[in-house]
Amino acid sequence: MVSITLCFGILTANQSSEAFTDQVIQQGTVGEDVIELQSRLQYIGFYNGKIDGVFGWGTYWAVRNFQEEFGLEIDGLVGQETKDKLIKASEYDQDWVQEQIRQGNEFSHYGGQKRPWSEAQQQSQNQGQGGGEQPQGEQGQTAEGEGQPQEPTATNVPKGFSQNDIQLMTQAVYSESRGEPYSGQVAVAAVILNRLEDSTFPDSISGIVFEPLAFTAVADGQFYMDPDEQSKEAVLDAINGWDPSGGATYYFNPDTATSDWIWSRPQIKKIGKHIFCK
Repeated sequence: MVSITLCFGILTANQSSEAFTDQVIQQGTVGEDVIELQSRLQYIGFYNGKIDGVFGWGTYWAVRNFQEEFGLEIDGLVGQETKDKLIKASEYDQDWVQEQIRQGNEFSHYGGQKRPWSEAQQQSQNQGQGGGEQPQGEQGQTAEGEGQPQEPTATNVPKGFSQNDIQLMTQAVYSESRGEPYSGQVAVAAVILNRLEDSTFPDSISGIVFEPLAFTAVADGQFYMDPDEQSKEAVLDAINGWDPSGGATYYFNPDTATSDWIWSRPQIKKIGKHIFCK
């Protein structure tokens, strides 16, 4: 089975007018509408999972993040208002996507990259024919366990995370953000995961949590309190793709922060008492 990098071209007016059906797309929905939803969310960087036509947890959190960023009601339901906003913000090359599905290709995220203009232009002149050749650029990364689809659940822990990782993150979330809004707790967990993807930080959960001076709660001992179940749920939601922090790698409480350096970091948003920043 061939892995490809998914890149979309220029849409024709006909393709845009046929966007979505009238149904409300929600968790558990399968089919063409979900393929288009995943493709559009992927095109603008909100979804990095497989385009498989199954509305699971990864798609759900991608929808919520999109709704938050575009000022929509955050409910994870794709009604007409969310569809309209998504259509304006993204592109969807239906013929090309469907051709890759028919060929049995596995899709992975493409980082917002478009196919070269000449290829996209040529396709739009082919009267709706799907692209026959795969892009020659970087190949996409496919999820482990290829060919063995797994029913998405809130307690799915992706490979690469141990139970110890989950426990450490849960203790960090509880000790650092108990009493904060739930989205703020998920955001703290997301910061840990974002650091894991950043080469300037340690390359393990334990290394990040116990990095000297990284977390106040570790330094003052609050980290070792028994966490509650909600903190674990926040960790699992972050692992399953929800990042309310907007990609932050730092956060701080402006009422207690004494470091001039942390105030110099580019700020993204404030959730509860915490400011999240790069």
